[in-house]
Amino acid sequence: MTTTAPPDNTAPENAPSDSAPSDSASQDSALPDTAPLQRRVLRTLFGAQILGGLAVGIGIAVGALLVEDMTGSSTYAGLAQSLFVGGSALVVVPAVRITERYGRRGGLAFGYGCAVLGTLAVIAAIHLENPVVAVCGYFLLGSASFAGLQSRYAAADLAPAARRGSHLALIVWATTIGSVFGPSIAAVAERVWTSWFGGPAYVGSMAAIGVLCLTTAVLLTVLLRPDPLLTAREISGETDAPKRSVADGYRMAKTNPAVRTGVVAAALGHFVMVGVMAMTALHIRHGVADPEDALTVVGFVLGAHVGAMYVLAPVIGRLVDRYGARPILITGTAVLVAACVVSGSSPLGDHVRLTIGLILLGLGWSAMTVASAALVTGAVSPAQRPSTQGFSDLVMGLAAMGAGIASGPIVEYAGYGVLCVCCAAVTLAVVPFLMGRIAKPAEEPAS
Repeated sequence: MTTTAPPDNTAPENAPSDSAPSDSASQDSALPDTAPLQRRVLRTLFGAQILGGLAVGIGIAVGALLVEDMTGSSTYAGLAQSLFVGGSALVVVPAVRITERYGRRGGLAFGYGCAVLGTLAVIAAIHLENPVVAVCGYFLLGSASFAGLQSRYAAADLAPAARRGSHLALIVWATTIGSVFGPSIAAVAERVWTSWFGGPAYVGSMAAIGVLCLTTAVLLTVLLRPDPLLTAREISGETDAPKRSVADGYRMAKTNPAVRTGVVAAALGHFVMVGVMAMTALHIRHGVADPEDALTVVGFVLGAHVGAMYVLAPVIGRLVDRYGARPILITGTAVLVAACVVSGSSPLGDHVRLTIGLILLGLGWSAMTVASAALVTGAVSPAQRPSTQGFSDLVMGLAAMGAGIASGPIVEYAGYGVLCVCCAAVTLAVVPFLMGRIAKPAEEPAS
């Protein structure tokens, strides 16, 4: 199957959008009819992101601690975290197929459904004291992270090109509410579950994740109607377009400079964020004597980090709409390097400096994620979006797994500071792509 890249036009660098598809003028002309639907889509996605964000926040907070307790090894703890954040790689291929056939509603519900199965596997592993099953369960549980990331694309399907960054950033921002409180809720869930049912540690956290993911899947299935992606295809006249796969997204990235730059920027930003974040909980615990106090500190520091990932997303989205994706990607790269420097230089017990570093890490990731998503989405037509966006998230997931797998041994044998230095070096790999030319489509006429 051959994928055709959008035309190579050369709008000025400060055009309102880096990424409006060449055929989307017809979509914008119908916006007066689709505006009420877009508002309903945004409300539904906003609520789903709160619930899904809670689940992801809990999973991030307890993953490394759970596996280290089961194995006694930081290496395996890093593996669990990498599989959680990178679990999207497992579900991207079938999720793209489902999205092509049933729209965003089917793909998102599938992701959260896989996460429910993951929580059941982890709970079984805890009772069986089997770390292998726990790590596999975390891989499935990471599907919730995939679904949360895909939601930002669903918000952009019916958005006007001039506000695409703002709309998808609103859904990224919605995750703030759940993710900030998720790590702290882990400790509350543990206490409640223990007082009611007893049993081993971490079961309460896993049960809370399962309930949240199941509720989110049901919410999206019932309320995300009519589907935004299928509606966008009807508007663009692409309802009969051939169904595409992740392989078509790969071919698009090879031929389209804007897609290629967006994919690389998203992947490297995700790699650095996961690499540093995955080992932060262990770095904190190694400097705190009381394990219960460690979980509280972890909840605060990671809550601040996850909050920074999302809280300024609307501002970043507006900046992308106004100045284009490239300046925001360059700024995000600089912030990520600064985050690695601050985090890596924090000694054990210095939770203030570490918190500042993790906040910068979240802000840098937000800039890279919002800008790259707007760039990739606008560079292709509605018929090409699921495959191209799926390929981008697949690469992000693989990058996350690589970061988590590498971070454990680095911390165990060289220390947290060396890990941050390595991540700073990886961040700079995106610079050649940002310095190259990004083809832009022509500016769309006002509707």
